[in-house]
Amino acid sequence: MVDMSIWVRPALWWRVGIVLAACFGLTFHSSSLVYFTVQSNLIVLGYFGASVYWMVRRGDPAPAAPRLRGAVTLWIMITGLVAHILLNHGANPLPGLVESGNLFANWSTFALHYLVPGMVLLDWLVFAPHRVVPYTDLPLWLLYPLGYALVALGRAAVYPGFDTPYPYYFLDPTERGYDWVFGQFAILTVEFTVLGMILLGLDRLAAGIGRRARRDVSSLPARG
Repeated sequence: MVDMSIWVRPALWWRVGIVLAACFGLTFHSSSLVYFTVQSNLIVLGYFGASVYWMVRRGDPAPAAPRLRGAVTLWIMITGLVAHILLNHGANPLPGLVESGNLFANWSTFALHYLVPGMVLLDWLVFAPHRVVPYTDLPLWLLYPLGYALVALGRAAVYPGFDTPYPYYFLDPTERGYDWVFGQFAILTVEFTVLGMILLGLDRLAAGIGRRARRDVSSLPARG
């Protein structure tokens, strides 16, 4: 029998919001699966959709596969940070939301690159479980973004006439050669590793704050 108290848990509705935001972004965005943005948002949609299903079925606010949650968080944060820093050069994305043209496209782009990553990060920081992901998982997290880059290069070599042979400029060896591209690989690998370490550190910090808050509440005198 389903525990009906699950319906009043903030974690459930926050994760429903993540699913809706990802659905909106993917529905009105025109990019194809060759882009890491689209792939990572599809992963978020699948993971949190499954989590919502299992939370309701079990009546338990804990998400499905909590260790996988760390990887999903890193991947979608890579999407947001690469878009903001490398592709948009740190420009404020908010004015674009009210520019003339296709507002659905503008808002969906914002959802995929900013809203979904931000919501997933807050989910990672605010909601339990914490401290279930060991630091040794971090190398496994990096396999997907690095594998994505290698597959993109391999696809461009095998199918040079592909519509989007190099989905991102830092994967394009046309002007600067493969040495430059692999240098970008090295830099991004270091940056992604640091990002993963930060996420794991914040996870430990959130766990400590939660423990102190529970301890403070339990030490309050009972009211008669």
